[in-house]
Amino acid sequence: MNKLKRLEELYFSIYNESSDVKASFSRLLVLIENAKNARKIDLKKLDHRKDWYFNQNMIGMTLYIDLFAGDIKKLTQKVDYFKALGVNFIHLMPLLKPRDGENDGGYAVEDYRQIDSRLGSMDDFVHLLDVYRKNNIYLCIDYVINHVAKEHEWAKKALNNDVKMQDMFIMYDTDEIPNQYNKTVPEVLPDKCPGNFTYYPEIKKYVFTSFSDFQWDLNFKNPDVFNEMADHMLYLANLGVNMIRLDAIPFMWKELGTTCRNLTPIHDLLKMLHLIKDEVCPSVALLGEAIVEPSEIVKYFGDHQQTECEIMYNANLMVDIFNSFATRDVRLLMIDANLHQIPAQGTWMNYVRCHDDIGWGFNEKAISSFGLDPFSHKQFLISFYGNNFDHTFSTGEYYQYNALNQDARTNGTLASLLGLEKSITHKEVFKQYTAIKRINLAHALILVYRGFPLIYSGDEIATINDQSYKKDPFKAKEGRWVHRPFFDWKRSKNKDICGTPEYAVYQALKAMIVARKKLPYLDGRSIQFALDVSNHSVLCLLRRHRDQSFVSLFNFSETPQLISTDALRQNLSSMEYMDVIHGRKLILNESYIELSPYEYIWAKPI
Repeated sequence: MNKLKRLEELYFSIYNESSDVKASFSRLLVLIENAKNARKIDLKKLDHRKDWYFNQNMIGMTLYIDLFAGDIKKLTQKVDYFKALGVNFIHLMPLLKPRDGENDGGYAVEDYRQIDSRLGSMDDFVHLLDVYRKNNIYLCIDYVINHVAKEHEWAKKALNNDVKMQDMFIMYDTDEIPNQYNKTVPEVLPDKCPGNFTYYPEIKKYVFTSFSDFQWDLNFKNPDVFNEMADHMLYLANLGVNMIRLDAIPFMWKELGTTCRNLTPIHDLLKMLHLIKDEVCPSVALLGEAIVEPSEIVKYFGDHQQTECEIMYNANLMVDIFNSFATRDVRLLMIDANLHQIPAQGTWMNYVRCHDDIGWGFNEKAISSFGLDPFSHKQFLISFYGNNFDHTFSTGEYYQYNALNQDARTNGTLASLLGLEKSITHKEVFKQYTAIKRINLAHALILVYRGFPLIYSGDEIATINDQSYKKDPFKAKEGRWVHRPFFDWKRSKNKDICGTPEYAVYQALKAMIVARKKLPYLDGRSIQFALDVSNHSVLCLLRRHRDQSFVSLFNFSETPQLISTDALRQNLSSMEYMDVIHGRKLILNESYIELSPYEYIWAKPI
């Protein structure tokens, strides 16, 4: 079916087919045509390749421009740093103009068509895009689609009693309906922003504010909201970005009597956005941000008939990795690797740390099947990574602790969570080696997992927690800044000095990146499944490419582990394999393979 005809069907199924809605749809078609005409020739040339994100060459890094380089102009000069490591995809944290003062790390956007003046100008950003494109480096930017800052033009007009602009948001004259919502809608940040509404006395209305009083949720039941947000998306795409991250998509639709999360109409909204994107700029990929339960995350890929987002964050993988390090048990990783099938046109973005905290949402059914109580297990993980457990190696920190249900999330850098900070502080040299092994194993897993890897800036040089944020009044109350430090360019030079932690982590990561790019088995479309090798401490992943199998093994324990080769012989395409990282030869005719503490193996058939 023609994309625009399908778009029309979806539009009228959501917004009915009144004369006003027909007029709104006509306006949307004009916006689409204008965007098509505005797309530059060099960007149209890129549009012939829509599946670039599947290639095993893709290596991502996420960063804050100011923390990493200072500003956009200085980031333009960092091309050689990325090329040296092998990174060719940069996921930029929020850079559009935010409100002044506290702005949720840039997620309270005041203007979608201006750059944060502290970072530079729009001309600077377009120049950055041009330079990176010439160097074959792809760029992703954040698009906060669920809410705007209360200083946004629409909100300011709404506060000035503009009725049309008030209808762009979700607001009520009394607290009757807000109180009904609060009975079923969970709080996002109960410590900082209790409740889901904010009362504004100047207009005598209660405004839906999921994340904070200065972030107003948009009313996507109003077709004008959808039109305007689609237009902003196309504007950003036509600047020359390669991927657009849609922020907080599970929150985009509100209904009384529900949690206002993951509601069905959201999927139709995303299908429409994808159709519009495909009509104007088909090479631009949509990345969905949905940090929810795995069974809901996969729905945002869409289905075989209609795509929603080509890429989704594999948030569950991060939780499973840390669970396996704490328990020395990979069963949760194995089950989840095989649990959800995603459409052929979709793939994962895999990371072990990101700018955000770690919420300990996991597959509770699987945990119960191991004979564990999900609540108690969650408390164990919170304590273990919050440095509140006997013999933990972690120096993570509690975040958003809720005394009523004892829930909490965790902050901390990869190196601090996996033991490097504690071992350095206590001058335990041998434990430093062990911590580095954990870090390298974590990177090895995200680089080989189906999809493409996203390295958190600073993890490549083993950055530990930074407490200096507490001296900044704009950051002091937000614990997540402990793992959002300024990039230490002086310390980064240690990556070339043998014997330093920076060297051990960086050089191992670089070697893995070089190896990954030579392995067609790791194309994002190749089949993956986890194989049970009868050892709870060892994860085995198989990838299939053209009737050949690639195998990777990961020992999540600090003790040597033996695995039987029986299952490998039955499922692999050859009897001899070579580890492409370390050169080790695996002979499957032998009864067992021994893995050293925290050893990882990537092996291709000989």
